Amino acid sequence: MNIPKTYNQIDQWKSVMFLYNSALKEINTKIEILNNEFVHIYDYNPIEHIKSRLKTPESIVQKLKRYGWDVTIDNMTDKLNDIAGIRIICSFTSDIYMIADMISRQSDVTVLFVKDYIKNPKPNGYKSYHMVVTIPIYLTDGPVETKVEIQIRTVAMDFWASLEHKIYYKFEGNAPAYLQQELKACADMVDMLDAKMYSLNEAILALSQNQQEEAIEEETKG
Repeated sequence: MNIPKTYNQIDQWKSVMFLYNSALKEINTKIEILNNEFVHIYDYNPIEHIKSRLKTPESIVQKLKRYGWDVTIDNMTDKLNDIAGIRIICSFTSDIYMIADMISRQSDVTVLFVKDYIKNPKPNGYKSYHMVVTIPIYLTDGPVETKVEIQIRTVAMDFWASLEHKIYYKFEGNAPAYLQQELKACADMVDMLDAKMYSLNEAILALSQNQQEEAIEEETKG
């Protein structure tokens, strides 16, 4: 990310945050259009809702210090990937990979890397699909590639992750062992729920398809 060095620190900070905020708007609009197109073509809405957020200055400084990096604009833009974040909540696990593929096939979106915590969950049971991308923000001096972290998860995964975050926040990351075990057990139940709901949805779709075929067959006979 190229920010003019002639700017003072405050101007640089404002310019960087402007870029990240613009990138969130660009990605958010792109995802909404893709979802609307999918509804138009397939009469199916894969996305339940979308959340977006910018890290606060305090959070950015804390993360840089936690990893032992100097608090500079360059370190902020080069080393942090989640300053601008979008979370996509969908119904089923199968939707996650479909949405990720739709995003990655956009010509102006560059996928830097992916972390698939669905196929490889964290030890505590956390599941989500993370992808860090860049998108060009077109300014008067030309395009600036800006990073956005996209998290894609099901409603059930998001429910678990939200509660887990609240619990760990209260204990400042040092929750008692028995709570960690309970959280892992809940994550396993969430996984079972996702699988069961997907199976149920597939059965409903199959039943609906059979009914349509039978109706067409009856009309043909008549």
